[in-house]
Amino acid sequence: MALYSYSFANKKRDLTDVLSTVIKDEPRFISNFKRVEDASQQKHEWLEDQIAGRAVTATAVSSMTVTASAGDVMKIKAGTLLVPKNDSVLFKVVSVDSATTFTVTKAVSNGSSKIAPSEDDVLNIVSSPMAEGSGNGDGEESYQLSGTNYNSTQIFRKDIVLTGSALAINVFGSVDNQLNRQTAFALGEAARDLNRVALFGRRVEGNSVNRGETGGLYFHGTQGGCQAIDAGTTALDSFIINDAAQTVLSEGGNPTQILCSPGQARVLSNEFRDKLQIVRSDEKRGAYVAVVVNEINGRAMTIMADPDMPDSDAWIMDIGGFGLSNLKGRALSDEDATPKGFDGIKRMALGELTLEFKNARQRLCRVHGLKPSLEVLAAIRAQYKAPFRRGSNNLDGEKHDRHLFRR
Repeated sequence: MALYSYSFANKKRDLTDVLSTVIKDEPRFISNFKRVEDASQQKHEWLEDQIAGRAVTATAVSSMTVTASAGDVMKIKAGTLLVPKNDSVLFKVVSVDSATTFTVTKAVSNGSSKIAPSEDDVLNIVSSPMAEGSGNGDGEESYQLSGTNYNSTQIFRKDIVLTGSALAINVFGSVDNQLNRQTAFALGEAARDLNRVALFGRRVEGNSVNRGETGGLYFHGTQGGCQAIDAGTTALDSFIINDAAQTVLSEGGNPTQILCSPGQARVLSNEFRDKLQIVRSDEKRGAYVAVVVNEINGRAMTIMADPDMPDSDAWIMDIGGFGLSNLKGRALSDEDATPKGFDGIKRMALGELTLEFKNARQRLCRVHGLKPSLEVLAAIRAQYKAPFRRGSNNLDGEKHDRHLFRR
């Protein structure tokens, strides 16, 4: 029997709701992960969605016959209307000739002088008009599922200890209050650990030899076929952001968030300083959070600055595919772990969970090789401190010159 008693000594408490609150309040990347269906085994598989972009890329053109990948040709059928990127001419698909070729005709010029598609043209799908009385098989085929992916579960454990001396001092009130306080601290640590796992964790299946580990953003977002842009040691700016956003959009994703370090967030906010809207809501949390307009589709993207992010990287992401899944019956909970004769109280917080990254190849784009934010900010600061010269186009400089002239 324990030397000290408290109201939930023999009770097992579910901490998932408490952890969810802690995670939401944490200014970290992990706050993007919503609870999803529980995992049924340590190798947690999920079905990928078919979110391929609504466009066809022409790899070759002979007269009005276009060659494209088999995956692109599957998106169209006879009657589909196509418009080339950065042009207004409208083409109509006359026939799908094979798994990789189709024939088009010019439907209307729309003020364009373009006569036929060109090699490497990106042909955006406008629509596939249907005839009256259409039947089964006439419509555009849309498949929800296109494959599977998986992650592994990982066990998280925190031991909460209150010694007899701490209990005797009773600084924070009753034993229950002290335990709740220490539990909150432990969950805060667990949330920070989980955030780093969500970023840098590797995927390892648990067995008799290896401990299970959950793969994170860098693991799933840097696999073969994933999207990436090399910044070439240039500063983070709207051009790079929009290039990455366009890459995600072309793959069928919807870029909604920019994840970067606090330093890079300052660099980016310097460019958008007159267009930022600070957001602090229950749905979005961040050490620095701001909303900017995506110039590609006119929608908003949230800037989230995470102190754990490398300063040389940024991610443009569609966070709709993120999820947190507890292993069934193993959600985070705490229970009494006080050994007989221990001078104090011990409780064990234990849980097993994993993270989902659905359609990482389509929803994520990594920007790497950014110029260090400290160098960029130093240059910006030096520019602001530079003295004004006569003849400068700066408005303050013009006022200064006029002031001298009046003298």
